[in-house]
Amino acid sequence: MNANRSSSVSRRQLLKSAALVAAAAPLAGRPATAATGPAATKGRIKHSIVKWCFETAGSKWNIEQMCDVAKQLGCVSVELTPVADYAVLRRHGLTCAIAQIVMDPDPPFLYGFNNPAHWPRVIKATTDAIDAAAAAGVPSVICFTGYSALNPKDPKSRHLSPERGARNCVEGLKKVIGHAERQGVNLCLEMLNTRENTHPMKGHPGYQGDHTDYCIDIIKRVGSPRMKLLFDIYHVQVQDGDVIRRIRQHHPYIGHVHTAGNPGRGELDNRQEINFPPIMEALVEVGYQGYVGHEFIPTRDAFEGLREAVTLCDV
Repeated sequence: MNANRSSSVSRRQLLKSAALVAAAAPLAGRPATAATGPAATKGRIKHSIVKWCFETAGSKWNIEQMCDVAKQLGCVSVELTPVADYAVLRRHGLTCAIAQIVMDPDPPFLYGFNNPAHWPRVIKATTDAIDAAAAAGVPSVICFTGYSALNPKDPKSRHLSPERGARNCVEGLKKVIGHAERQGVNLCLEMLNTRENTHPMKGHPGYQGDHTDYCIDIIKRVGSPRMKLLFDIYHVQVQDGDVIRRIRQHHPYIGHVHTAGNPGRGELDNRQEINFPPIMEALVEVGYQGYVGHEFIPTRDAFEGLREAVTLCDV
């Protein structure tokens, strides 16, 4: 596996093939020079830009443009980037808050730790990402349960029960968590919603880890301080709700946070239902020290949407 290949290629392919994105309002794709000052000024939230959202659709920013935007807005990271971008981030004084795994040509979330048949491929991809992250000072690597179908590409495939899938995840994650511990890198298991079925990056019907408590149970059973939850506020809101209570309940296990508006996984504006400032206040209240990655799919001017998101969440 070539660790330098773009880890977001599958996400790009999905977005480019999605009719909803193609039909979305055109974006201005504003150049980095449009900023008038940082949006993050208070220093209590470490803001990050999630790369895949802004390299497709209307903005089509390259990594240099993304770094310029991040610095102007006061963000400290561009995340889920390929290893080849780490040097660019360093040159701009930025980091990658969380590393992607490379499962090309498949999306990285399609195959996970819940199916032993996929372990060789998943464990190698995860180990490669851990090693690259450790070498670059990247604190975390994303990971996934995988889909409940034994063959996610076959709609008639037999399914793993939730109990069996959880047991397999625990066993599979234990095969790599020791390596993560030795390298000083967190593994962050992402919970994804299965309710939204209109767009391949807004929801993931068939994904097994589709409830917060289910993923937390796996994390607890792995039993490592390096095993964490990727708490995606959008996915949690869609599937479970009760976001602030869940942050307070599970905060020792939260290793990374993502934002996006609901419904639609769009901007964090007044057309969606999530009240982000008190959620950010709850993160500060529980002592969360990680990053907050803005992972919305732009439907209008991408730069202005990012500025609004960072400003809103900079409590």
